[in-house]
Amino acid sequence: MPPPPLRFRGPVLPDGETRELWVVDGTVTYQRPSGAETAAEGWIVPGLVDAHNHLGLEDGGAVSDERIEEQTLADRANGVLLTRDCGSPADTRWVQQREDLPRLIRCGRHIARTKRYIRNYADEVEPAELAGAVAAQADAGDGWVKLVGDWISREEDDLAPSFPADAVAEAIATAHAHGAKVTAHCFGNDSLSPLLDAGIDCIEHGTGLGEHHLDQMAAGGVALVPTVLQTDKFPGFADAGRAKFPGYATTMETLHARRREVLLAAHEAGVALYVGSDGGGSARHGVLHEEIQAMVDLGLPAYDVLAAASWRGRAWLGWNGGLDEGDPADFVVYDRNPVDDLSVLAAPARVVLRGVVVS
Repeated sequence: MPPPPLRFRGPVLPDGETRELWVVDGTVTYQRPSGAETAAEGWIVPGLVDAHNHLGLEDGGAVSDERIEEQTLADRANGVLLTRDCGSPADTRWVQQREDLPRLIRCGRHIARTKRYIRNYADEVEPAELAGAVAAQADAGDGWVKLVGDWISREEDDLAPSFPADAVAEAIATAHAHGAKVTAHCFGNDSLSPLLDAGIDCIEHGTGLGEHHLDQMAAGGVALVPTVLQTDKFPGFADAGRAKFPGYATTMETLHARRREVLLAAHEAGVALYVGSDGGGSARHGVLHEEIQAMVDLGLPAYDVLAAASWRGRAWLGWNGGLDEGDPADFVVYDRNPVDDLSVLAAPARVVLRGVVVS
C-alpha cells in the first residue's frame, strides 16, 4: 500500500514564494490530494549537492560497506541528497540501489601518475597509459572521470603537472568520446593551461588559477569546485613537507595566501562555482554546511553559495533545479531562511528523499 500524501508549507526556494507543497508517490505536486498529512512547515530548499565527495575513501584507501553506509547517512542527515563522487577506490555501486541513501553520481578511481599521489587511492599510470585508463574509468563510472592534474614532484621539489600536455589532450578527448566529462585536482598553476586548452569540464580546488584561466573557464563553461575547507589546510601541508621539500612548502603557503583572491575573481568573472566538502580521506562527511559557510566567509554572497549547493548544483548534474510539478521529492525543510542565517543548515527540520521523510 502506498504511503499517504504528505503536506509541506512555507517559502520554496529559489524564488521564496510561500506555497503548499504535497508529496505523492515520491514526486512534488501543487494539486491538493485527499488524505494528506502535514509533515512540516518552514523554508523548503531543493536537496543539497556535495559536488566533491569521496564516498568509500579514508586515509588508508577503500573502506568497508558498513563504513560507506555511515558516511552516506552522515551526509544525508546534513541535507545532502545528491553526491558527485570525485574519485574512490571503493566499489560504491550498491549505494545506488538503496532507496534510503542519497543519489550518487560515481566517478570511478582517481587517475594519477605512478608514485605521484596518495598510496592506495588511485589508478596510477604512465603517460602512454593515460588514455586507456580514462576509457576504463569512463566506462565504469556515471559520466565523470577524475584526473590528478598536479602533485608534488620529488625531482622538482614542488608541485608539478602529473602528465604532459599531449597525454592530457588525448585523455580528455577519449573521455568525451566515451560520453564522460572530466574534472581534475589542481592545486598549482602549471597544470591548468594544458587541461583547459584540451577542453576539460571542471577544475577542483583551483588555487593556482590566473585571470586568463578564469576568462577561459567562463567562456568555455568550465566549472570550479573550490573546496575551501580543504585549501585552508595548505599551511599544515607546507609545515609537514618543509624539511624535505622547501620549495613545495613555499608554494603551498603562497597558494593559501591568494585563495580568497582567486575565489572572488572566479565569481566576478562569471565562472560557475559549485560546493564540495572533499569528504573522504582526512576530511569528514556530513559537513557541507561548513563548506557553504566557509565560502561565504571568504566573501561570496550567501544566496549564490546556497544556490550552488542546491538548485544550481542539481541542474548542473542533470537533476531538477527547482521543485516544480512532478519533480522528484528531494528537499530539505529549515526552521529559518538559510539565506539570512546559514547556521540553520546544520540542523534541518526535515530531510525528504524520494518522497520519504528520512530525518
